[in-house]
Amino acid sequence: MRFGWLTLSHSPSPDDDALAINQQLEQACFAEKVGFDSIWLTEHNFTGESVYSDPIPFASALAMRTKSVRIGFAVIQMSLREPVRLATQLALLDNLCAGRLDVGVGRGTIFNEYEFIGYGLRSKDSRERMQEGLDVLLKAWSGEPVDHHGAYFDAVFPELRPRPFQRPHPPIWHSAVAPASFEACGKRGVLIMTLRLSIPQLRERLGLYEQGLYESGLPQDRQKKLRHDAAVWRHVYVAESDAQAEDELSAALLAGRHHMNHARSTFNPEDFEVDPKLLNPWSDSKVPDDEALKFFLSGSALFGTPERVRGQLEELRDAGVHHILSQMSFGYMSHDNILRSMEHFGDKVIPQFADAA
Repeated sequence: MRFGWLTLSHSPSPDDDALAINQQLEQACFAEKVGFDSIWLTEHNFTGESVYSDPIPFASALAMRTKSVRIGFAVIQMSLREPVRLATQLALLDNLCAGRLDVGVGRGTIFNEYEFIGYGLRSKDSRERMQEGLDVLLKAWSGEPVDHHGAYFDAVFPELRPRPFQRPHPPIWHSAVAPASFEACGKRGVLIMTLRLSIPQLRERLGLYEQGLYESGLPQDRQKKLRHDAAVWRHVYVAESDAQAEDELSAALLAGRHHMNHARSTFNPEDFEVDPKLLNPWSDSKVPDDEALKFFLSGSALFGTPERVRGQLEELRDAGVHHILSQMSFGYMSHDNILRSMEHFGDKVIPQFADAA
């Protein structure tokens, strides 16, 4: 199995931001030291939900502080970005880290309409805006002149400089959640990452991805690699006992849930409603905390002693998961506890599965 380290860390207040940003740097660099093969950065704006807000300059700092670990985005909110500027920034970053860059793309948050409003946009056309932005991004990385005139972007230039270090460009990962997205991504032969789906959901949707790959016509070895690389997000917390892990993780999760729900109720406009099909007990603010927490811990998190976490990973592996994006950084968990959990995971969990691979 492969293990990436992922952060989506809240900062409680503006006064805490500077400390939290530097703690994130320390944690991300520690991830390389304890054996993670990649670092994945999220993107949110305005409320401290991702404390560094813009993951690209943060990734540049990591590029200068790390040597071998890959640096990825889970995900860049494409519908909020001007694609030529984005192509330039990412090409430079790929050179700074000597080709260690992975680019996850998505249309943007499905819960935080205030993020779109902050950029003078609304989410209703985010999917179309993202797709055209991705088209421009790939044209910019082609090494050829670009003459693009679309519904959202117009761009004419001779050639993008610098070119990406990786040729033809860094790997692009697509966020897949709905069943149809898994099959469509398979048919297109693209890398995928997905959210905290339950094991039955993962079996079903990874099966759809396999079916799509079969229909893609790609060589068998390429299909096999894409399927093996499919990445699944899980919260991960390791402690000395199962009870300690559950208590400390639960407190951090609920504080984070309150932070997110408060931001959404305060800043989302009255005319915005989340598609009910996208809600679950954790993301639905109407569900009481105890019920939401029970749902989350039962299917979205790996926690406990190293022995218990190894058993939970074996269940995922048996379901066909070979790549875990391990969110080990939580905004309302102490920095020391996060580092201690990462050390336990690196020392007592990762090696067991690396040997098996």
